[in-house]
Amino acid sequence: MTDAAESSAPQSIIRAAKASAQASGGLSREAVERLMNLISPIALIGVWELAAQLGFIDVRFFPPPSKIFQVMWKMIENGLLMKHVGASLQRLFWGILYGGVPALILGVAMGLYRNLRMIVEPVISATYPIPKSAILPLILLIFGLGEASKIVMVASGVFYPILINSMAGVLEIPKTHFDVSRNFGASRFQTFRTVALPGALPLIMTGVKLGVGLGLVLIAIAEMVGAKSGLGYMIWNAWEILSVETMYVGLITIAALGLVFSLALNEIERLIVPWRSAR
Repeated sequence: MTDAAESSAPQSIIRAAKASAQASGGLSREAVERLMNLISPIALIGVWELAAQLGFIDVRFFPPPSKIFQVMWKMIENGLLMKHVGASLQRLFWGILYGGVPALILGVAMGLYRNLRMIVEPVISATYPIPKSAILPLILLIFGLGEASKIVMVASGVFYPILINSMAGVLEIPKTHFDVSRNFGASRFQTFRTVALPGALPLIMTGVKLGVGLGLVLIAIAEMVGAKSGLGYMIWNAWEILSVETMYVGLITIAALGLVFSLALNEIERLIVPWRSAR
């Protein structure tokens, strides 16, 4: 009797501690993780401002964030920043769509069918290491200086991470899952929809995150050549007129977009791949 009471005491203490934490409005794990995602960028900006104010860095090349944000606010008020952001986001959207959807379908198909993988994989391995910025002149030659070249530039960068991760995700699925689907008479499309695609989702989301980040890099590069709008054009134009603060406005905006996309994709991943976020 006494031993049972003693062994149950730690459990009652744990339950009481949990109830106390919930009653005191303790933050959930997800809320704490979201706060942690925001702390490091804010801390970096604070250190940058302090270093500029104390003279540890040359403000001609690294102006304090307070001054950069003043310029950014003026550009927001006159609508110039929103114009450039809107142009870049539109090109990024179409690039991700045209590059990501074919990559997803082909990547899953390569994971499902060994013969297709043997045919296509050498081409992917040979073309993937080519720097996407190095083929920009070729893209401009083929598609001209209009919107198509910018979209193709983004699509070429998004394509590979999503394809490779989609294929790897399917290959990680246990073979017994496919055996069960065949035993139940599932068609190829049903196997694709109910086994391959859900099973590969964790790595597909990783590929999407990599692709979106690379897309932001490539759209900035593409807009520096033959464009009259977009964040890349804004940065390049600011360099030409030696407006350092405006250059940093463009760079910080791209960084902010990258952070927003990362947080948004993390939330989407929590919803569609809950077993991964629980780790």
